[in-house]
Amino acid sequence: MNRNIAITFTLLFSITSPLFAQPPKGPVAPPAPRVFVATARVETLDEPKSFVGTVMPLRKSVVGSAAPGRVEEYLVNEGDFVKKGAPIAHLRRGIIGAEKRAAEAELEVRKAALAEMENSLQDEIAQAKAQVAIAEANHRFQHAKAERAKQLANAITKEALEEALSLEQQSLATENNATAVLRLLTGTSWEQKREQWRARVAVQQAEVERISEQFDRHTMFAPFDGWVTAEFTEVGQWLMQGDKAAEIAELGSVDVEIAVLEDYVTKLTPGVMGNVEVHALHGQRFVGKVAIINPQADARARTFPVKVRVENVVDERGPLLKAGMFARVTLPVGDAKPLPIVPKDAISIGGRTPVIYVVDTAGGKSTVRPVPVTLGVAQGHWVSVGANELNAGDIVVVEGNERLRPGMEVCAEPIQISFP
Repeated sequence: MNRNIAITFTLLFSITSPLFAQPPKGPVAPPAPRVFVATARVETLDEPKSFVGTVMPLRKSVVGSAAPGRVEEYLVNEGDFVKKGAPIAHLRRGIIGAEKRAAEAELEVRKAALAEMENSLQDEIAQAKAQVAIAEANHRFQHAKAERAKQLANAITKEALEEALSLEQQSLATENNATAVLRLLTGTSWEQKREQWRARVAVQQAEVERISEQFDRHTMFAPFDGWVTAEFTEVGQWLMQGDKAAEIAELGSVDVEIAVLEDYVTKLTPGVMGNVEVHALHGQRFVGKVAIINPQADARARTFPVKVRVENVVDERGPLLKAGMFARVTLPVGDAKPLPIVPKDAISIGGRTPVIYVVDTAGGKSTVRPVPVTLGVAQGHWVSVGANELNAGDIVVVEGNERLRPGMEVCAEPIQISFP
């Protein structure tokens, strides 16, 4: 073969052979993301109605001074979080503190005296018992000796007999005396003395408690966990008994106070769930529960005050829901009607309105399209949406929807979510 022809054949083979084919130019499309989907359904539910309200603290307390005095320390500032029992302010406590220490010292003195008396009494009783035992033994010995002397009356002198009888009488008197001393130590008189000393200790204990109560009144404490929402005094200011020191609000949970028309209040019971939307938080939604339904209506407006309780979100910046915020509460109080419902996880929140991604299948591909919805009321793991926004049987994305874009192709995998 000619050399030029061989070179040409080699070049043509390298260009046309699959082994030496060049990779296609341009980026390769990534695989479709995997998402989990569920089927929207229609259920007959009470139509949701919206009510405007105000976020209020679960509890609010104005802490006042229980004693007159000058503020020596003010320990909090507006916006501070305080634990239950934490001190808020101290009044001057120099004199009452000295009285407290003196009363406590006197109590210790009386306790020591009582203990000394009780210990000495036990020692005296032990000594008296020993004396009784010695006297009884001596009396038995002298009695036996006198009996022998009586039997030997003819063999001993009269003086020896009389001496033996006299010693017996002396030992009996000594025994009686020791027994009497022991009886006195263990009788009611000593018990009365001990009760008197115990009473003195109890009196002083009560005095210590009284002065301690007076001492504690010179400090104002937080009544519960909460945030300081107002300051009413400062260091150096004189407070009378009952004057305000600070206001504490509990915001770990909050109540949204709404006014419900009499036409709807009959459908409410404590425990009914509803959605709470706060405009200041860019439409962020919370789940609330009806906590209180006031049975007394406003005579002019014909509305009933209702409190919907919401668990607050608290981070390093403080409570997310703050007292006084405007809120909108949606509750199931309207007429029963068929409404589409979807799993709660299908709701994508972050834009101007909530969005649900619906999966459309056409041409062998599964693509998603966003559908803006109006949220209704929650039913377990599900939530209702506007009557004409979804249809029964629509396939909605419940996991993986945070990374989707309109028209994106997806790999859908169904999951089961129980209702309600």
